[in-house]
Amino acid sequence: MPTGVQLRDVRGQLFDAAERILLRDGPSALTSRAVTDEAGCAKGVLHRHFDDFDAFLAEFVLDRAHRVDAQTSALCEAAGTGTVTGNLADALTALFRSVAVAVVPLVTFRDGLRNRLRETWPAGIPVLTEAVTMVAAYLAAERARGRITPEAEVDGLAPMLIGTAHLLFGDRRTPPDDATVHEMVTTVIGGAVREPRD
Repeated sequence: MPTGVQLRDVRGQLFDAAERILLRDGPSALTSRAVTDEAGCAKGVLHRHFDDFDAFLAEFVLDRAHRVDAQTSALCEAAGTGTVTGNLADALTALFRSVAVAVVPLVTFRDGLRNRLRETWPAGIPVLTEAVTMVAAYLAAERARGRITPEAEVDGLAPMLIGTAHLLFGDRRTPPDDATVHEMVTTVIGGAVREPRD
C-alpha cells in the first residue's frame, strides 16, 4: 500500500511545504508530521534525507536565506532606474511578504535550530542578515550614481530599513499597504536622497 506520492525534488518540496505551513499557521505548527502531510508524502521521507527535524529546519532556513541573493541582484540592477524610494519599497514589500518575517520567530522558538545554525551561519538571523546586505549593496550602488548623498552611511541605513520594515510587517494579519511602506522608506532615507521623491 503506498504511503505517499513520489517526490522528484524531495528537499525542494519539503521546504516549500514547510514555508506554506510557517506562513499560514506559524512556527508552533511546524512539525515533521505537518511538513510531510503538507508535501503529501510519508513521514519517513523527511528522516531519510535529514538527521533530525532541527537539521531539516536549519537547511530550510539557509535555503530561504540564500534566495535573497537573487533579490539582491535584481535590486542592484535597478540602481539608476525608477526612484530610490520606490525601488526600496518594492524590494522590502516583496521580501517581507515572503517567509522573511516568519523565519525570525521560528529561529527564536527552537533552541535546537539556533544551535544548528550557529555551526554554519556567522551571525545574526538568516534572511534578515542577507536582507541587510542586499539593501546596503543597493544603497552603495545608488550612492555611486549620485542618487543619494556621498556622506550617506549605507551600513547604518540598511539595518534601519530592515528593522523598521520588520516591525511594520511583523505580527500582522494584513500587511501594510504600499503607501505605508513608501512613507516608512522616505522617513528612514529621505535625508540622503538626491532625486525627486515618489
